[in-house]
Amino acid sequence: MRELYHQLKSYSKKDYYPFHMPGHKRNPFSLEKNIPWEMDITEIDGFDNLHHPEGILAEVQKNAAKLYGVRESFLSVNGSTAALLTAVSAAMEPGKKILMSRNCHKAVYHGIYLRNLIPVYLYPEVFREYEINGGVDPEEVARALDEDRDIKAVLITSPTYDGIVSDIKKISEIVHRHGIPLIVDEAHGAHFRFSEFFPNSAVDEGADLVIQSMHKTLPALTQTALLHRCSDRVERDRLQRFMGIYQSSSPSYLLMASIDWCVGFLAEEAALYWEAYVQLLKSTRADLKKLKNIRLVGEELIGKKNVKDVDLSKLLFCLPEGIGNGHWLNHKLREDYHLEMEMEAERYVLGISSVCDSQNGMRRLIKAMGEIDAQVPSEKRREWEKRFVIDKEDMPVQKITIAEALEKSTKKVLLNQSEGEISAEFVYLYPPGIPLLTPGEKISKSLLRALDRYRKQGIEIQGLADLEGKWIKTVV
Repeated sequence: MRELYHQLKSYSKKDYYPFHMPGHKRNPFSLEKNIPWEMDITEIDGFDNLHHPEGILAEVQKNAAKLYGVRESFLSVNGSTAALLTAVSAAMEPGKKILMSRNCHKAVYHGIYLRNLIPVYLYPEVFREYEINGGVDPEEVARALDEDRDIKAVLITSPTYDGIVSDIKKISEIVHRHGIPLIVDEAHGAHFRFSEFFPNSAVDEGADLVIQSMHKTLPALTQTALLHRCSDRVERDRLQRFMGIYQSSSPSYLLMASIDWCVGFLAEEAALYWEAYVQLLKSTRADLKKLKNIRLVGEELIGKKNVKDVDLSKLLFCLPEGIGNGHWLNHKLREDYHLEMEMEAERYVLGISSVCDSQNGMRRLIKAMGEIDAQVPSEKRREWEKRFVIDKEDMPVQKITIAEALEKSTKKVLLNQSEGEISAEFVYLYPPGIPLLTPGEKISKSLLRALDRYRKQGIEIQGLADLEGKWIKTVV
């Protein structure tokens, strides 16, 4: 009994340092030491109701809207997932077309399923040397909207999990010429407005709906997020209705209190913390740039492959071709140095920094990466195969809609023998939760090769009902 509680308590006493979300980094200053159990209440007199906010919760949302300079902000205690589902559902009528970047989070695809939408995909170019997606091409957005007048909304992710920022201002101008809303998944960019060191936020660049995770890069508890309404292109009543559908009817007051605390912190006392953080981040990146073999990726991407800007709070370490892999580097950092990174990919490891990081944590990272970097030349080189990323030329072909595929009868097929079948399941790496395969798509040989390679390298594949990853459900 209480095993999860005790494991969390035990882990919290160890010396593992988090280069991953949540943004509070388990740093006591960011949460006023501890939020106690006795503060966990329900909707009692004097504490308002999230689904009909008129008092203290309405004030929290008003303060958040003022902080971010938007018309209205909605609290989400079901994370950016609920906010994304709300944005998609409120902006779209069932059965209509939505233009979206293919590297969107799985929550967007779940919204497409629930509203029986037809996705039209934008394919960001790929930095092959790093295996990360670039930005969304504004001209591709313009072409897609000119060619298909049935598209009713546009949704893109900016920044991406890797910190890539698209030209939201230009894209919003194009989208608005067609009289439709632009939704931006800015889950990883809630910190942008608080220092000129970071990119401009989508709330200031013309987006109509912006989703931000408070917990990813700010001092707030896991599962907290905001949905910002920046214009009148999506009806307020529809947003409120769907927020009520996708959120718990018993929202956690502890989670809402952490949003309230975070908004107050950012508005009233964060300036000194941000200045110190940016200086620490600059000096850390300068030291990490001195690595001879492992590359810290950053501002050199700006202006290439439609990258408008880069979030330098993301610490993305790319390994030289033929040396190790992301799983190898992530394992060394965790096991040898007790540094927990956010995610691993085939060619890189990603760490997330925040205003709550300490000098000691950054020094530990610099030391660890320096020692690992010195080991790299002795690692056995191997020949790299063609790698699979979200790229148009490699993507499976959509044969039926996601909703159709998920509602049809299915059969079980061995994954390694499923080429040519129509998938009835999602397949993705988590994190970042971007589908490599969606229901309704034809399974390709290149995808199967990639999944086999990921598995051999110890990279976890998720989405399949078969947890061992041997079988996949396909449409009959």
